[in-house]
Amino acid sequence: MLLLWEILSGLVALGVAGFAASARVVKQYERGVVFRFGRLLPAARGPGLTGLIPGVDRMRKVNMQIVTLPVPAQDGITRDNVTVRVDAVVYFNVVDPARAVVAVQDHVFAVSQVAQTSLRSIIGKSELDDLLSNRERLNQGLEMMIDSPALGWGVHIDRVEIKDVALPESMKRSMSRQAEAERERRARVISADGELQASHKLAEAAGVMADTPAALQLRLLETVVEVAAEKNSTLVLPFPVELLRFLENSPTAKGVVTGLNPVGDGNEEGKD
Repeated sequence: MLLLWEILSGLVALGVAGFAASARVVKQYERGVVFRFGRLLPAARGPGLTGLIPGVDRMRKVNMQIVTLPVPAQDGITRDNVTVRVDAVVYFNVVDPARAVVAVQDHVFAVSQVAQTSLRSIIGKSELDDLLSNRERLNQGLEMMIDSPALGWGVHIDRVEIKDVALPESMKRSMSRQAEAERERRARVISADGELQASHKLAEAAGVMADTPAALQLRLLETVVEVAAEKNSTLVLPFPVELLRFLENSPTAKGVVTGLNPVGDGNEEGKD
């Protein structure tokens, strides 16, 4: 009886050890790729508890989550001969775990290398203005360049983003001077446009006053009131320009106008 109990205990122990050696747990975000005698089995193991044949099967787990891969900053020369330093980030995930294991040795490292070479290629094909202001189109082009070889590895490129564009200090100073000159040009244009509009309004006002002389007199009285409201000791009296023109055109008043002119010649006045 004791011998039978020992035999049963040994069989149970062997069963437990065999189950522990063959059982594997695959997480929800993983897939298990199984090799039997080195040959790939067609179906990948899904999440949960799965069994393997001890000593025969080998399983490799593949992460199916989206991976965030930073691309190191790459130095390059743009199409308009500007030296820049650009870095980016790539988001990708495995869609075919069998290919990701069989077709490439390390799919993460492969995607990283392709992203770096593609980023340098994009820098050489683009101009500086595109890198600074038209990143959406560059991101799409970079995504297509990386996704083309990655599909053969069972990897899908979700998106690619250019993070930062570092410029030389000399280029930053040049761009600052250019922006300052552009702002100054706009300010001058706006000022000239305002003067043009003001001149049109003044011309219209002069036409109205010419048709209505009383309007000019009212404007002169308003100017006197505005000057007197400042509480100063100086009183400004407007002198009509028409009166000066009348005196210039009148033969009898030319002597008076000449006498009032401080620039006139004193010898000529004595002769008269």
